[in-house]
Amino acid sequence: MTKRIQIRRVSVPYSPDDAVPPGRTLQETLDALQMDQRELAERTGLSVKHVNQVIKGVATLTPDTAIRLERVTGVPATFWNNLEANYQTHQMRATHRGQSREPSVLAWLKNIPTKELISRGKISGAGNSTALLEEVLRFFGVASVEAWKAGWEKPQFAFRKSPAFEGQKGAMATWLRLCELAAVEMDCKPFAKKKFQAALQQIRALTVSEPEVFIPAIQSLCREAGVAVVFVREIQGAPVSGAAKWLSPRKAMLGLNLRGKVNDRFWFSFFHEAGHLLHDSKKETYIDVHAVDDPREQRANQFAANFLIPPAKAGELADLRTADDVESFARQLGIAPGIVVGRLQHDGTIPYSQWNGLKKKLKWSDHV
Repeated sequence: MTKRIQIRRVSVPYSPDDAVPPGRTLQETLDALQMDQRELAERTGLSVKHVNQVIKGVATLTPDTAIRLERVTGVPATFWNNLEANYQTHQMRATHRGQSREPSVLAWLKNIPTKELISRGKISGAGNSTALLEEVLRFFGVASVEAWKAGWEKPQFAFRKSPAFEGQKGAMATWLRLCELAAVEMDCKPFAKKKFQAALQQIRALTVSEPEVFIPAIQSLCREAGVAVVFVREIQGAPVSGAAKWLSPRKAMLGLNLRGKVNDRFWFSFFHEAGHLLHDSKKETYIDVHAVDDPREQRANQFAANFLIPPAKAGELADLRTADDVESFARQLGIAPGIVVGRLQHDGTIPYSQWNGLKKKLKWSDHV
């Protein structure tokens, strides 16, 4: 190189416009330095063709090129790297925006109860369908609709055979995600199976208590055993009463709502999900819905039934003739009479219309 040029250090202000391609700024820098592409190529050791491709946006501005440009132009390599990263992010967002307008994506979004999420303050719902899609994906913690579908269509859910689940994926997934987010925020000690089993014995005695007593007690006892028990209001279109899932090998989630609104179903759901945590795989998610032909669900049902009314006492159920008999039997077991009524109805011993006055209706309060 025979030509000697005094390079003037120039200050190129950074404008936070993600759409600015690095090549445009590089050309402006060259103009400020009164340098052409050929001279830049000589000074950086790059080919003229490559420099031209970078300026036109055909070639990516790599970290190696950024360092070379820093030495020649005086503009920091971090500036060039950030400009390239911002530009590529902008381009990718544009691609995703285009995909968000595809009919299949819009159809998926319609199956998500977005109005419910807006009312609960989980998403803002402001903007167009593209902005809404971005918010919903962030809520679920997935990068794309395809990733969401891959997670929910894999055979990891014990409710997958339920007719109630078909056509309700969006609502059920939303309720489960709300449970997960609430459970993540709850501090728990590492899971200890024996502690959890002991806690269940104490919780069984709480079935005769009012919600303002048993709810905080359940959560406190289970936190000590490594289980985050969360109460999440039901979502229309999601026929689910409870869920169990392992958030990590050391922390489990047990989600509940008041679907059914009577205490026998609530307590059966709680112990049903507890059965999953005690006896089933940590790699699966369990949601309590009806008409599930799955041996794991049947096993959890049996666990709940036996825990509430031990098999040694179950033989006496057929001898209960009056409401007073039911209340006396429940006192002997230390459980709520409504649980006994629910068992008798389920077994077909009495019709579903009988002794419902012994059940307690549950409702949401402001503190739950």
